[in-house]
Amino acid sequence: MSSTSTDVQDPGAVKGAGVLETRLIDIGREKFASDVWGRTALLARGVSDFSDVFSANAVDELISRRGLRTPFLRVAKGGSTLPESSFTSPAGVGATISDQLDDTELWRKFADGATLVLQALHRTWEPVSSFSAQLSTELGHPVQANAYITPPQNRGFDDHYDIHDVFVLQIEGTKRWIIHEPVHVDPLRSQPWTDRRSAVAEAAEGTPYIDTVLEPGDVLYLPRGWLHAAQAQGKVSIHLTLGVHSWTRHALAEHLVQAALAAMGDDPEMRRSLPLGVDGPNGEIDAVRERLAAAVLKADATALFHRTRRGQGRPAPLGPVAQLAAVEDLGAGSWVRLRDALEARLEGSRLTTRVGWLDFPEANLPSVRRLLDGGDHVAADLGLELVERLLRAGVLVPVDR
Repeated sequence: MSSTSTDVQDPGAVKGAGVLETRLIDIGREKFASDVWGRTALLARGVSDFSDVFSANAVDELISRRGLRTPFLRVAKGGSTLPESSFTSPAGVGATISDQLDDTELWRKFADGATLVLQALHRTWEPVSSFSAQLSTELGHPVQANAYITPPQNRGFDDHYDIHDVFVLQIEGTKRWIIHEPVHVDPLRSQPWTDRRSAVAEAAEGTPYIDTVLEPGDVLYLPRGWLHAAQAQGKVSIHLTLGVHSWTRHALAEHLVQAALAAMGDDPEMRRSLPLGVDGPNGEIDAVRERLAAAVLKADATALFHRTRRGQGRPAPLGPVAQLAAVEDLGAGSWVRLRDALEARLEGSRLTTRVGWLDFPEANLPSVRRLLDGGDHVAADLGLELVERLLRAGVLVPVDR
């Protein structure tokens, strides 16, 4: 039995340029990776028409017709977030859930100068979901998406920094962005800007690194920690923010320590109680430090890393009716492929994915490895029994041909 690990390959990420290079930057992927990524802000003018990804019509559709609930929307005005109760209400007969969006109240607040923030659009709007998933595959880091809809001459939030990188895509209208260099470089998720309010406020009074007006088709990249504030100009501004939750060396260190601590649980010396009547741990620290260092050197955090990474995203949508039809109509000529964004990984005879794990007999492994290329396959070449099992597990999806 093979002990090697195999990851799914995304042909779109390997063949040709992806959305990063064709729609978000104007300097080429290699230069972006070496000179910009995680280092400095970048402004790209007119790189793409994003009307296929998001629009004003999409905003109205989501707010007025989709029955969205909090926290899929926030409302901000004057630098503060308004209470959810001020823009939610029961939805009437058959849908009396109290936290659904009230489009009338939202209209009133928007007309009064409030910014609407549609959150987690990678879950609620398919074009944004597809775009975010492709970008996440290309970058190797999780991506989320929010939209900010700001009325003329208003701003939703004061100067602040984010704890993730962002790509700002101007969709409609214009917005002035004022960017300052970090007061705390590369903040971790546990180090929000609110911990440094005074330093942020002081830095925001200085000379900006960038002071510009974004127009439709412009893209602004900001590494985490870069200060920013934005204000709509003469018309309603709609921009899409793609938040990139970068993996860090600190995160890898956390995984190593977790793996080491788990291994140390098997060490009887580490499970033993401290001496009776001990006043403090000083006499034990050196021994523990030595064992911990040795455990870290031996620790293999790979499985833990991949498990955490799988948990930070979701697989592509799965339609239950279409999936059942694929199972019931399965035949030798049926075409299938691996479900997108599964983070599939074959370790020995076990396939781990975002929807669970499956063990396979040795005879099935060649077919499973073939599926990991991400391409389309005919059921007869893989084995009907294997294909049915993977369709029922939500690992494979049907392909129309």
